[in-house]
Amino acid sequence: MKHMSAVVQQLKKERERAQNQVERIEAALTALGSVSSNGASRMSAAARRRISLAQKARWAKQKATTPKRTISAAGRRRIAAAQKARWAKVKSKKAA
Repeated sequence: MKHMSAVVQQLKKERERAQNQVERIEAALTALGSVSSNGASRMSAAARRRISLAQKARWAKQKATTPKRTISAAGRRRIAAAQKARWAKVKSKKAA
């Protein structure tokens, strides 16, 4: 019994700590929510466009440096043959 009361006390302390943390988070959200209605600061259309173009340039650069992986015709034939064999095996089990 003594062990159970220690566990209960520990759980109560943990609950209190968690409640305090939730209160701090809610206070922070309230403070940040008062910045604007959607939580984001106001930005001009020109600034959004500059950011958009910069991001698109980063994506293009990343895509250009990443080599596109291709498979040879022989490899494609091997995969197709293996898949046909698998389906034939499945269909033969259903028929049996």
